[in-house]
Amino acid sequence: MVQTEFEFTLPRGYVDEHGALHRNGAMRLATALDEVEPLQDPRVRANEGYLSILLLSRVITRLGELGQPTPDVVERLFSSDFAYLQELYVRLNEMESSLIETQCPTCGSRFALDLAGEQSHG
Repeated sequence: MVQTEFEFTLPRGYVDEHGALHRNGAMRLATALDEVEPLQDPRVRANEGYLSILLLSRVITRLGELGQPTPDVVERLFSSDFAYLQELYVRLNEMESSLIETQCPTCGSRFALDLAGEQSHG
């Protein structure tokens, strides 16, 4: 079974309007819709930087006792926590390996192709 949700602990934590600290949470893997749908949001059209806020509010499934955070909650994160979550998002959603197996259309031999730039055709 593929793991699609990952636990995290924020470096500082989110402090809600009652003064409660929320540091533990979970983030799920992003879907294509998670990345495409926010592009239609007027806040993103006005400021491309807002895309990260909307993406994180979609893929964070739990933040402390709050459940899934709204964009307003993500906006109020400390900048170090926001940067941590952005890096976690990238790390979780990038390809685990830059190697893929493919086949030469001319000779039909199979070989590994390194998407990072190198290929080995034998």
